[in-house]
This record gives sequence, C-alpha cells and structure tokens, in this order.
Amino acid sequence: MDKTIATVSRTREILNQYGLHARKGYGQNFLVDASVVKRCAALCDPAGAVIEIGPGIGSLTQQLALTCAHVTSYEIDEHLIPVLQEVLSPYDNVEILVQDFLNVDLKAETARLLEQYPSVGVCANLPYYITSPVLFKIMEEAPAVRYMVVMVQKEVADRFSAAPGSPDYGALTVEAECLYDIATMIRVPAGSFLPAPKVDSAVVRFVRRADALPEDRLQNFFKLVRLCFAQRRKTIYNNLREAWGAERASAVLAAAGIDPSRRAQQMSLAEFYRLEEGRNA
Repeated sequence: MDKTIATVSRTREILNQYGLHARKGYGQNFLVDASVVKRCAALCDPAGAVIEIGPGIGSLTQQLALTCAHVTSYEIDEHLIPVLQEVLSPYDNVEILVQDFLNVDLKAETARLLEQYPSVGVCANLPYYITSPVLFKIMEEAPAVRYMVVMVQKEVADRFSAAPGSPDYGALTVEAECLYDIATMIRVPAGSFLPAPKVDSAVVRFVRRADALPEDRLQNFFKLVRLCFAQRRKTIYNNLREAWGAERASAVLAAAGIDPSRRAQQMSLAEFYRLEEGRNA
C-alpha cells in the first residue's frame, strides 16, 4: 500500500482517522500533490539539516525525511502532534517541536544544527497568514541559513521578482534581494491542496549570496528600507522627514544623490545602499 501522505486518498484517510479538519486559524491547507513535495525536497541539500515550519500532517515532512540528513519541524497546533508522531514514526531523522516558530531563537537553533550537519536550510509550505513575518525573521536572525525553499501565495512570489516601479515592489523585495539569489521554481495550482485555497501558490528558492549584506549592517539597513516604505504614497523625502526632520532628510538624500521627490518603490537596491551610505556619511 502506498503510504505517501501527499495524496488525496491518504490525506483524507489520516484526517478521518484522527477526526481532524483544516483549521482556518492556523491557515491549514494540506498539500496533496506528491510531485510537488518531491520537487521541493529535491531543491534541498541532501547532506544537511532542514527546518520546516508548519508540517501539518507531514506531507512535505515525509519527503524531506527521505531526502535530507535531518528534519526539524515546528508545529504550533498541538492537535497534530499525535498524527505527526505516528505517520512519521518510520523516519528516525525527524524532530518534531511543538512551538511557535516566530518565538524560536533561530540563531541558537541553526548553531545547534551546524554542530552536526554541514548546512542548514529551510523548506516549508508556509501558512499564508504568517508568510511575511516568517521570511523577515529568517532574513534578520539566521545568516547561517544557506537557502530557503518556501511555498507561498503566488502574489507573494511575484513580489520577489518585481522590478522597481511595479506595484508588487516593496520592502520585502529589497530586503530579500540584498541577501539572496531568488528564483520561482514551481507553480502550484489551488487544486494541489485539500481544501483548495482561493489562490494559486508558487515555490520560491532563495540561495544566500556570497556578497550578502554583512550581519552588522543588516538591522540598520532593514530599518532604513522600512522607513522609506512607511507610507508608499509619500515621497522618500517626506517619509524620512517625519522620522529625522527636514534638515537631516535633505542632507542624507543629497549625500546619496537621490532626488527627494522620488518614492521608495522607484528605487533600486543599489540606490538604497547609497542612501545608507549617505546616512552614515
């Protein structure tokens, strides 16, 4: 009997066995496309450890266990723990932690894993309602995470390939670009989930760049980017003026050679770097 979890029949069997249903409060949509989980796992380092956020009933976790040396999965829904313990019992390289990932000391966790494995990555079908907080957390707190393979709403995936001036371009675009080479790898239709969400998804791969912004500059750079995007309809000067005052805002923009009438969504990553240098001049 095929024990692959990422199928409609097996998923329904597990849900019926445990009297479970998708909980909207946790953004649960169970992946039922075996080809998608296999392709996601194939994008991970087989010799390394991988962190998963929100394993659900183990659809992706199972394939990661078959592919990678170690899997650490964070699940916030205690109702799913007995399910995960049973369906993943054949795999001795899976560690299930009942914890809100947003509260994890990620730097300590990656250091722990790197003591035993040559790399740490993230692979997850991210719950839609916490996609941005999870990505921001990893970018800010986990420089040792070498790559991420994450399934997100298609509209979120589009933000990572957005060019300056486009509606999808924002702070998340800029912050991700300064750290990673980014590519959309797989388009995932809504029908690949049970229950089917109202939108399609995509799998995006992030690989840490060799020239990524160093950790000692990262926090201040991110704060600057978010300040510039604080109110998208305002010019970059007006956003900076409200935080710094008119004189300093004008001086920093002049030092960076940036027209104060421009808006943040029109600026490239290189221009944000210049703005950071102008602030520090």
